[in-house]
Amino acid sequence: MTLREAHLALVLMTRLPLPPLAEPVPAIGRAAWAFALVGLVVGALAAAVLLVLLGLGLPPTLAAGGALVAQILLTGALHEDGLADMSDGIWGGQDRARRLEIMRDSRIGSYGALALILSVGLRWQALAVLALHPALAGMAIITIAMSSRACITLAQAALPAARPDGMGQSASGVDRLSVVVALVLGLAPVLVLVLASGSPAPLLILPIQGLALFAVARLALRRLGGQTGDVLGATQQLTEVVGLLAVVAH
Repeated sequence: MTLREAHLALVLMTRLPLPPLAEPVPAIGRAAWAFALVGLVVGALAAAVLLVLLGLGLPPTLAAGGALVAQILLTGALHEDGLADMSDGIWGGQDRARRLEIMRDSRIGSYGALALILSVGLRWQALAVLALHPALAGMAIITIAMSSRACITLAQAALPAARPDGMGQSASGVDRLSVVVALVLGLAPVLVLVLASGSPAPLLILPIQGLALFAVARLALRRLGGQTGDVLGATQQLTEVVGLLAVVAH
């Protein structure tokens, strides 16, 4: 585990103006332990946008929208793209080969469009509710950004690559230590949220995200034969949605 691997994770998963990595570039699977740290950066910046907009007097709904836009711009809609592609492929193809082919098509279909509408809509509404309590909202954004990206690492480790090439293949090879570090980094902000709120309720975020992760992994294994870059992006999106809903429910 090195700074170069963390650098690679940031370059891969954000659009931050970072210097390019010198050769040899580490394998993506080696950088998987740092994905939750990417969530820390993205979540902290989005939380800052939310708090600034609230401080400027914008209503919670618009401030929440600004925070969501910040996350999308920071990541270049990387995970949203994965969710749309996986939705189109999973439900639009008659067999495994056709589903994988559809997922490589840059065009978006009905399933992908609906998945994006639901993902953005649910996250926006959840953030708008949380924005009524700014401190809690800021911590929740960071917490869910980290834990949802830790779920990507777990999906990489648990699922074989669905293709012999592509992002899924290059992202495979996650070792046990990376999984342990990802779990710790995903759990730590949840514990901070528990302490800050004075309630054990946020602990429910973890099993809820775990169920969403299991559902995505099972679906990907049965319909695609494993994970691809799009599956990993969809994993982040779905675990972020259910994580935010879990916070709002409490």
